[in-house]
Parts: sequence; C-alpha cells; structure tokens
Amino acid sequence: MFKRFLKITLKTTSAQLLLASVLLGNISVEAATNTVTAARVWPAQEYTRITFESTSAMKYQLIILKNPDRLVLDIEDIELNPALKTLSDKILSSDPYIKQVRAAKYKPNVVRIAIDLKGEVKSNLFPLAPAGDYKNRLVLDIYPLQDELMTMLDKKMNKSDPNIDINQPVLKPVIEPLPPSTGAPEDKPVDGAEPQTTTSPQASSTPKPIENKNEPAVKNKDGDRLITIAIDAGHGGEDPGARGANGSHEKDITLKVAKKLKEKIDAEPNMRGILTRDGDYFIPLHGRVVKARNAKADLFVSIHADAFTTQAARGSSVFALSEKGATSASARYLAKKENESDLIGGVSLDDKDPVLAKTLLDLSQAATINDSLKLAQAVLSNIGQVNSLHKGKVEQAAFAVLKSPDIPSILVETAFISNPEEEQKLNDEAYQDKLVTSILNGIKKYFAGNPALAKSKVAHQ
Repeated sequence: MFKRFLKITLKTTSAQLLLASVLLGNISVEAATNTVTAARVWPAQEYTRITFESTSAMKYQLIILKNPDRLVLDIEDIELNPALKTLSDKILSSDPYIKQVRAAKYKPNVVRIAIDLKGEVKSNLFPLAPAGDYKNRLVLDIYPLQDELMTMLDKKMNKSDPNIDINQPVLKPVIEPLPPSTGAPEDKPVDGAEPQTTTSPQASSTPKPIENKNEPAVKNKDGDRLITIAIDAGHGGEDPGARGANGSHEKDITLKVAKKLKEKIDAEPNMRGILTRDGDYFIPLHGRVVKARNAKADLFVSIHADAFTTQAARGSSVFALSEKGATSASARYLAKKENESDLIGGVSLDDKDPVLAKTLLDLSQAATINDSLKLAQAVLSNIGQVNSLHKGKVEQAAFAVLKSPDIPSILVETAFISNPEEEQKLNDEAYQDKLVTSILNGIKKYFAGNPALAKSKVAHQ
C-alpha cells in the first residue's frame, strides 16, 4: 500500500514540475498551428508539379544545391504527418526530372523536403490563395531549361524546311504567367437574361447521322507546307474542369478527344496536329496560346465539355473570341468559368513576359476574329450532324485561351458533361470518333474557302 502511494505521489510531482517549468519559461512547448492536408505530384515531360495543400498559408524557404542537383524546401510551422511521409511514394521512376523525395523533421515544427533531381532544371515556387475546392496551396514547378514542344518539333520536322525557323528564340516556358490584361472591355451580356438552363429548338431535334461525304482537299498557298492545327485539351492536372453527373472529369475527356483529333489530322496528307498538353498536367491559359504561336499554328481548337447547375442543359456549342462583350448571358457565364482555370490550376502572378504581353496587346485581332467566326461556323454545322446543338449559331465571349492575335481560334464545347446522357456519350469511343471526324470535316471545309497563308516570322518573335 505504501509503495502504491509513493508511485502516485512521484507521478503527480513530476507532472507538477513539468507544468511549473513550462510556466516559468524553462521549457518551450509550441504546437504547429498549420496542417498539410494533402501533397500531390503531377509528373509530365512538360514539367513536374508538386502541390502542398494546407489549412492556412505556409511559410517556406527554397534552397537550390548543385553537385548533385537537388532542391531543399523547408516548410515552417507544420508537423511531419502522413500526407508528407507518403510523398516519396508518389514519385514515379519515369518522372523526367525527379529521382526521389525525402521528407523529415528538420527542427521543431519545421519539415525539410529534399528533392533529388535527374539533372539541371529550372524551378518556380509560389503560394496560392484558396480557390475552387482547394484550400491554401504551395506549388513547386520543376521544368526543363528548353521548351519541350520546340525540342520535339526540331526533332520531328525537316530542318531544311524554309518555313521552319530553327534559329528563332523560344519564348519562356509555358508555366510563366501572362501579366493581367489592361483596358479589356468588360464582358456584358447583350440580352440581359440569366444563363440558360433550357435547350434550344435544335437541341430537341434528333441529330442527323454524320455524312460520309468527300470533303474538299485542304489547300494552302505554300506548296507542300504542312498545315498545323494546335489542339488544346482543356484543363488538366490540378484543374479537373467540370465534374460529370456520374463522376467523369472534364480534363480526362478533353484529353481523349484531343488525342483522337490529332490522330485523324495527322492521317491527312498535308496536315499535322500538335497538342498543347499530352498528359494530365496543367497549362496556363496564355501558355496554350504561346505553344500554338511557337509552332506557327494555322488554327487553334480548344476542346471542352460544358457543365451547368442543372442536368437538363444539353447540346454542343462552338465559340469564338469577342472584344465587345458576350453574345449572350450563357456565353458570358461560360467564358467567366473557363477563364477561372488559372486560379484553379495555379499560376504564379509574380513572373511576367513583357515581350509576349507587348505582342498580344499591339497586334490587331479584328481580322483573326473574322476568320475564327468562319472556322467556328464550319465546325458547328458539322458537329450538328452527330449531336444536338445547344444553340444554332456561333457564340462569342472573352475567352482568354482564344486571344491569339494571329491564329484563328475556336473553343468547342463538345457536350454537357453535367447531363447524364451526354456524359455517357462523351465516354463512348465510337461517339468520340464521330465527334472528332465532324470537327476535322469542319476544319477542311474552312480551308476549302480560306487557303492557309505562310506564317509570319515577325509575329512569332
């Protein structure tokens, strides 16, 4: 009995002494006030992105080391939790830039993340405020010294082709953001109505079977020069886009459709397709424009799958750029939603490309928009043969991804992914084949009346 009393007394005395020491400042006990809730890795040849998501903004420091090449990231005021401990498991052996990642406690409430690299790279570290379904994020982008798209083109194309300027300087990597535009007209609906939730008369009609007709051969004014079509799969990586009624992600469907469209374009004798992204990673909106211009594209086609608050909305649409406001409230709503992609996907706003900004602001887009409308109408009329149309005319709005000053550009909303029936269609490979065939037929129809011209080197420098 005496021993038990002594043991209890000693335990109580120890606890009292510890509490007294803390109160007197002899022992410092500080708990981390921030928590990393998720760590994600998006590997791609384009660049690899590591994203840390947390309950509040993070304090951090990045150290760049050589021989061997590695990055050291210290994040303060956090604990080493399962989300960080399992980060190393998410690094693939096929990652083009990262060998391995190690996370460990560096000092009280500081976690050190060591990233072993496969060679010399560039890096960009920046925070993101909460956006969409995401909380605070810290983003680390690791990308090559050379633009991967231009490297690929140099390898694939015949360098003796006089239309390929192999000495042309390459613009900054696409993860560098475009400065906010100035003086752009506010997108105002012309009809003053709320976004439409009902379908147009065309949407209720049964789509015609796609015609198996002989499209006119694509013409250009440069002899044997290949006509280049830039194909843009909307969203990607951190930006999933719209979510379907049955759980499909827009970014996955748009990539499948874009790849199929490229295959069909590449099968044409005098055309080639290039993808703005060929995997599940994020490309900023302006970066998609840069890639198309670097490749001297003749056309730009952005693929999307629309969504709305009600599942009743249905039908395909084709959009062109507008500098004077949207042609309808629904077009304005859609453009606003699509333009938020940079907020969701994550773009550093500290870096600027003044050369690109000056080019985009100086060149007039009036003629390009006129050509875009012709292309959009040709594509819309062909898509109407495989799916109902949300509206029977081409619409316009201030889509950031369509703002190339010298490339006719359109945005194709293939169908409403939020509609269960159309979501099922979008996931069907047979339907995807019909869809991309209709888009290609529209492109060929456009070129039949608008031969492609040589791309000006001045415009791309």
